[in-house]
Amino acid sequence: MSSQDTVGGLIQKAYDKLNAVDSQGALEALEKALGMDFDHPEVKYSLKCLNWWLEHIKRAGDFREPYDKGVFILSQWKPYYSFLDRFDGYFDICQFAIRRYVFSAALRYFSDVLGDGVNEHDPGLLLLVGRCFKGIGNYGESLKYLEQAARFKREDAETLAELADVNALVAENRAAKALFREAFFADPQKIDLRSMESELIIRLRDRVKEMGYEGPELAEWIPVYGNLFRVFSVKRELKQSELSRLKQSIFALENEIGHSGRDQNPLLKPRLINRYFWLIDHYGNTREDPETVEDTMRKIKIVDESIYEWYTR
Repeated sequence: MSSQDTVGGLIQKAYDKLNAVDSQGALEALEKALGMDFDHPEVKYSLKCLNWWLEHIKRAGDFREPYDKGVFILSQWKPYYSFLDRFDGYFDICQFAIRRYVFSAALRYFSDVLGDGVNEHDPGLLLLVGRCFKGIGNYGESLKYLEQAARFKREDAETLAELADVNALVAENRAAKALFREAFFADPQKIDLRSMESELIIRLRDRVKEMGYEGPELAEWIPVYGNLFRVFSVKRELKQSELSRLKQSIFALENEIGHSGRDQNPLLKPRLINRYFWLIDHYGNTREDPETVEDTMRKIKIVDESIYEWYTR
């Protein structure tokens, strides 16, 4: 019996087929493996995942334009994550192959839209193409498109986070830390944490999650602990216009927290603390009067004494 006639060999064949965007070949290999071992956990798991995607990708055919087809495919990641959460166990190699297959399928549609380059000034399209190249493991091409997108949308959290993630994947950690810090300041709620692949951000996300935060709160606390854990350690001096906007944002959040009382939105506190951190970092870069820094430190203590104690260790 050749290795490809064993259950393990057929599983590997299925993954190879997915990497080559041959979903039908992958399905046939997995169904053959299931016939040999009906209770094999990886075979059952892989078949469920593949069949889920085959059903949903088929629905992309309801759209006329290639761009809409590609967008629809990528929009299915969030429901897919919900689908996965119902399972016990997780097979990394299966998910890697699924990811290659799905992003390759979407990239084919976006490549049609790019055509001869006439749409290469569309930051939304550039972001999607960059994300697809990251998903298939082509980080060089991913960086090229994401950097172009970031030039058009310099304060877009989603674009900055994707660019940070790819920089971390190619070991450009200084750039990654700076970009992640910018992204989580711009808007933590726009960052898809489950789409992040680099160890740098995954380890930070998991550490904050272990503290009991989840959902929207998790995203807001990540930059706070990113600062405390010295992950978001690459900082810059703010322009005068940015400093003015930061102070206005702090003032608005302080008022909102002051008026909300016990019914306070749980996202406000970490958001305000992160802005205090940015202000203190700016003061440090500009060698501001120490009393000004101390005033901000006192505000952190009022908002959350445990964070203050940690920050001043």
